[in-house]
Amino acid sequence: MIEPQRTPSAGVLKVSAHSNPNSVAGALAGVMREQPNAELQAIGAGAINQAVKAIAIARSYLRDGGIDLICVPEFTDVEIDGNVRTAIRLLVERRGAAS
Repeated sequence: MIEPQRTPSAGVLKVSAHSNPNSVAGALAGVMREQPNAELQAIGAGAINQAVKAIAIARSYLRDGGIDLICVPEFTDVEIDGNVRTAIRLLVERRGAAS
């Protein structure tokens, strides 16, 4: 069964194994400056690797602005071309002032 999406207003940042983590980090930082949360979605080990690197990079981009991030990973099912695939949903939220 496909779960209903809990999508932030800015939408889902979909990350692939070929995504540039610096580019994803820039997009994530932009969302986090405007919104209290964001969502990244990745399917496969390579994509998850790029997404996690992007979150780490985005933390450094946001540090001077006093924004720190936390990430809550969870599984979700998504439909791609009529096939159901298991994806990792990375829910990213602000965590108070950076130390």
